[in-house]
Amino acid sequence: MKGSVILGLVMVALLAAMPGEAVDCRLVDTSLAFCIPFLARGGGFPSPTCCLGVRNLQVLTLTTEDRRAACECIKTVGALIPFINEDSASSLPQKCGVELNIPISKTADCQSIN
Repeated sequence: MKGSVILGLVMVALLAAMPGEAVDCRLVDTSLAFCIPFLARGGGFPSPTCCLGVRNLQVLTLTTEDRRAACECIKTVGALIPFINEDSASSLPQKCGVELNIPISKTADCQSIN
């Protein structure tokens, strides 16, 4: 199971690396899907699979346009999931040991991202 999850995330990163438009929200959603339990419970540490998704998100968002698009995706999904703990969301990259230049927040100002 873990191998298939890793393979799936690698495939998402490869697809996103293809030339074209900014990051697709489906790729962002897929990368963060395994983080929902951590984001909902508000404490502790994210799963290794969640952190793999955060690392994948880092690979997907190399340009300013990609980071802004991913931020908008996160805001859109976050607005649909009322039980997300904002403190857990903002601490997710740090807890995964990933320097992510995208805020994980429902209220981020995505246009201010460089």
